[in-house]
Amino acid sequence: MVQKIDLKKRFKHLYAPSAKQVELVDVPRLDFVMIDGRLEAGATPETSQTFQDAVAALYGAAYTLKFMSKLRKQDPIDYTVMALEGLWWTEEGEFDFNKPEDWCWTLMIMQPEHITQAMYQAALEQLKEKRDSPALPRLRFESFHEGPCLQIMHVGPYAEEPRTIAKMQAFAAEHGYTLRGKHHEIYLGDPRRAKPERLKTILRHPIGMGDR
Repeated sequence: MVQKIDLKKRFKHLYAPSAKQVELVDVPRLDFVMIDGRLEAGATPETSQTFQDAVAALYGAAYTLKFMSKLRKQDPIDYTVMALEGLWWTEEGEFDFNKPEDWCWTLMIMQPEHITQAMYQAALEQLKEKRDSPALPRLRFESFHEGPCLQIMHVGPYAEEPRTIAKMQAFAAEHGYTLRGKHHEIYLGDPRRAKPERLKTILRHPIGMGDR
């Protein structure tokens, strides 16, 4: 009998925040399939072939792992494939929305705890046989511990994220926190299908707590 787990329900406090107020969360160590890159000069995430290849490779690996898990002979487990996430930064440090030519990124999709490095390697080999991609060798499977963070749901176009980030900055200042680390986005909407004003994106940012 196939066991079913609902990761969206299990991690609801991390993947269904309020759009009205900033929340404080403690993000535990989680496992991800990940890939790194940098936008080419003059490109955006929508026009960068490297970026689009990375997204396709990530989803390919995530769904291959899901079906391998569901169809294995011992302890088969079916689960929801989680949303695409992105960490954004610049080599100078602070993420600048007005300079996409400086954007570095790590794209990732969270995996359930029963997925192992061996399963990931087997899935990668299977994926290479089906549809090889220049992005596949750059994929990796590893854990990521973000710790204390502020987060909020941004509803609207990606270009309007700074107004929501301003709320996070104000909350941090009011409560004595300092923003640190990389800008984190979790994409709950598909920009190819949803109207820009209806896109939902979780914005998350690690915080320092030493100044409290």
